[in-house]
Amino acid sequence: MPLIKKSTDKKSLELSTRWVFGTMLAFGIAGLLASFTLAVDEIIVLKNPNAVLNCSLNIVLNCSTVMKTWQAHAFGFPNMFIGLMGFPLVIMIALLGLAKVKLPRWFLIGAEIGYVFWTLFAYWLFFNSVYVIQVLCPWCLVVTFSMTILSATITHYNLQHNTFGFKQTAQKRIEQFLAKDFDKLVVAVWILLLVSLVFLKFGDSLFV
Repeated sequence: MPLIKKSTDKKSLELSTRWVFGTMLAFGIAGLLASFTLAVDEIIVLKNPNAVLNCSLNIVLNCSTVMKTWQAHAFGFPNMFIGLMGFPLVIMIALLGLAKVKLPRWFLIGAEIGYVFWTLFAYWLFFNSVYVIQVLCPWCLVVTFSMTILSATITHYNLQHNTFGFKQTAQKRIEQFLAKDFDKLVVAVWILLLVSLVFLKFGDSLFV
């Protein structure tokens, strides 16, 4: 009986790992496509400041307006260039994971720090867009959503594999938490909160 349970646990872990890196690959590609589209739009706006972009849907949902703010060039260059450099790395990590390459602990911790840092940066841009600029960039929202899911996937993997070196008792509780999909519930509630903030702020203006 213990052998059957051990085999089942191993299979569940493999399925979970495929789900993690498969999801990571999908949202890494989504983030890269959004960043590439924004980079192309940035060039269009530079050539013609009065150009109307495809993502400029109305007064609230307007990429070109956001692109002209200092927040869109937080590090002295267009933010989308960060995505063009970062998302290919995410895709590479996802492919390595799907290929069952054993990633070293230092690499996974570094990936965790990187994912979380850039997710917080995406949230900084999001809250600036909602409450300071008061205009939203649809492609930027795709990037923010993608980074949220990417942080969730790498954190799930690292917690499940005890990358952070928790004690056995704590790790068992973490595994039970993950097994019940509570981490996914937390992410879903967080995304719902962000969506609610947008609707509370802009209301019907999103569709006018």
